[in-house]
Amino acid sequence: MPSRQRWAARALTLLVVLGFVAPVAASALTYDPDPRSDLQAGTVTSPANGTTVVSVQGYVFDGSTNAKKPARIIGVGERGETRWIHNDSVDDGAWFFDVDPLPNGNLLVSSPRAGETVVYEFDPDSQERVWQQRFDMEDTHDVDRLSEDELLIANMREWNATSKTSGDRIVVYNRTTEEITWEWYFRDHFPPETDGGHNADWSHVNDVDYIGDGRLLLSPRNFDQAIVVDMASKEIVMRLGSDDEYEVLREQHNPDYLVSDDGTPTMLVADSGNNRVVEYARENGTWVRTWSVGSETLNWPRDADRLPNGNTLITDTLNHRVIEVTPEGEVVWESYATWGPYDAERVASGDESSGPTIRDMNAGGTYDITGSAGLAPGGDRRESFPARMRAAFAGTPIEGPMTTVATRWAHVAPWLRPVWMSSWDLASALAAGVVLVGWGLAETVAARRRLTEALRGAADSVTG
Repeated sequence: MPSRQRWAARALTLLVVLGFVAPVAASALTYDPDPRSDLQAGTVTSPANGTTVVSVQGYVFDGSTNAKKPARIIGVGERGETRWIHNDSVDDGAWFFDVDPLPNGNLLVSSPRAGETVVYEFDPDSQERVWQQRFDMEDTHDVDRLSEDELLIANMREWNATSKTSGDRIVVYNRTTEEITWEWYFRDHFPPETDGGHNADWSHVNDVDYIGDGRLLLSPRNFDQAIVVDMASKEIVMRLGSDDEYEVLREQHNPDYLVSDDGTPTMLVADSGNNRVVEYARENGTWVRTWSVGSETLNWPRDADRLPNGNTLITDTLNHRVIEVTPEGEVVWESYATWGPYDAERVASGDESSGPTIRDMNAGGTYDITGSAGLAPGGDRRESFPARMRAAFAGTPIEGPMTTVATRWAHVAPWLRPVWMSSWDLASALAAGVVLVGWGLAETVAARRRLTEALRGAADSVTG
């Protein structure tokens, strides 16, 4: 390649790299390191009824919490303002998952750390623990109060490395007698080949709710289904979805059981892997999807509660926000929680769903989320990523694979990127790296070629 063309190619490559790096540099220069700075209200056209409690999972690496991605519990006011923040300092590497309002105004908290789980009752007024209990259970996502003395615990990752068998289970623990009084094992009710066979995180059961009449609603996330278990017979008496049946559910979280005015069993589910919230009604032994919201705008939602006013409170984890939406998907209340919110409860409404079903409101259908403020660290930049990829490759043979890649990137990138980057910034930085590596390889090959030609020319002149 002539010298002038080489310099033109280098200049063009440099411009491309600068184009990729510019948004990353802008994000770094404008980033506010204050961990409270991103705790802010988004759209609020309808003030909340009292406090909304949000548990933030946070980011833990090698047993230590990232100070810029903190795990915490937040009390959020009627207009999305931060009322209080609870940071746990008893152990390093704490996570926060389930948080439940109790009748006395306190909160029941599940917080794994260091291979164990600490469960405690927290008084938000005094910011003190009333009591705490430590369990030799890893990464427990959900603990519910069954009675004054009893706790329901979703015990995931109970792995026997010697026998290569999963002991994932649901237990009832009596705090007074300090004994497990009831237990139910997934291996007794699911084929061993489910989800590829037993492993250290086989069921990933992330939720257990007592729904009355001696029945429990369970969410084995990795099995892509929500099940109802009769505590007396220990049989599965109702099932929504099945393993790898992604059209129904995909790696769901925190299903809620509702009953319509005419007695129809109904489930409201954060369908995380499908980036949507769905509602199903059971008709003549068959589940019928009656409502779906957010498939183009949510990113790994992990909780959805129906409120008494008919709206739905959604924890939109990887958009780092909690939103209240109408049955048509319009945002009327929005709060940004900085990093990875897991659970949100409107305290005045109690634990889980307490409102009408979609059909009781004569509503239904499929809706996008509209009316969001689109603030960082979530917002429109990320929300439209899979949709843009789908649009860009629509009608081509690679439309499906590219959409899958974009969706997976939208799930993984928030855990990989520095806190001051958006997912798009990380993609730009990686693209700049690819261009630079390619440029370096090309320059190396060209330099070797020129050296080879020079040596060959020198040899020819000597032998000639």
